[in-house]
Amino acid sequence: MTSSDRNKNKLHLRLILLTSSLATLFLFWLIYFAPSIEGDGFDYSILSSFNAFFNFMSAIFLVLGLLYIKQGNKEKHKRMMITAFVFSTLFLISYIIYHSFHGDTKFAGEGFIRIIYFLILISHIVLSVVALPFVLITFYYSLYGNFPSHKKIARYTFPMWLYVSVTGVLVYIFIQLTSV
Repeated sequence: MTSSDRNKNKLHLRLILLTSSLATLFLFWLIYFAPSIEGDGFDYSILSSFNAFFNFMSAIFLVLGLLYIKQGNKEKHKRMMITAFVFSTLFLISYIIYHSFHGDTKFAGEGFIRIIYFLILISHIVLSVVALPFVLITFYYSLYGNFPSHKKIARYTFPMWLYVSVTGVLVYIFIQLTSV
């Protein structure tokens, strides 16, 4: 790798970290400080179901991607991972729209279930913040053909990304079960 390539690589990685940080700060502001946008008559609460679906589909394609790479099928692995990324991106867009118009959803459960819910939610939030730059860096290495680095970081990215996708669905299920 030439000096120019190393500098370009460092710049791209810094941009990924900056983008990830700005996205995290924006979501924190959106959830905790931004006023909800006045509704236009549309029931935005339906988006929480879409969010769970997008997380579920992301998890499915992540697992399929892992299975294909274990089989040595790089082309199918690539397609599965891109599809998982698309579903995660759709989740993020839907999540932003949901929280812009609907605001935060309060958990109605009480007792032990409340403790379990918040343990899952807190770990989900923390790992989603950590996973975002890992996912972007893993994709970056793949797109630029740096497969040794891609493989090295994917070992950490995959379990985080899968955990965030699965716990996103669990958070939705917990809220649905306690709001009935």
